[in-house]
Amino acid sequence: MLEYDFENSAGFWIMTTSHEYQRAINEELAPTGITYRQCQVLGFLALEGPLAQAELAERMHLEPATLVGILDRMERDGWIKRLPCTTDRRRKLIHPQPSAKPVWTKIVACVKRVRARATEGMKASELATLKRLLTRVRKNLDQELSALKAV
Repeated sequence: MLEYDFENSAGFWIMTTSHEYQRAINEELAPTGITYRQCQVLGFLALEGPLAQAELAERMHLEPATLVGILDRMERDGWIKRLPCTTDRRRKLIHPQPSAKPVWTKIVACVKRVRARATEGMKASELATLKRLLTRVRKNLDQELSALKAV
């Protein structure tokens, strides 16, 4: 039979926690009619500013073609606009629109409720340790991926 030491697997802990966190956000967002993917789009735009579709797809771990439908709906609803890049006319940058502000306000409220549930009972020092350790894991994996791409 298939065997693996899941109890000692940092990857397993991170992945299952990530899936539960995403599920909790989906459940919080469901009554608002906002999807997790729409939340991600607006979140990355809030964090990084306007992004090209390919860059956004990479950050969301989606194929660019899959992202098209999400962006089409968001553009139809007036939440985003695809505008030409000033330095490369072939690229379209995705910009949030003023009508996305109330949507973003709902998203932030939902995410804050999930964060409060997820970190319930944790001390500030524990949260700081969690952040430091997860940042280290992410940097370790990013360095490994960068080294692989360089080969």
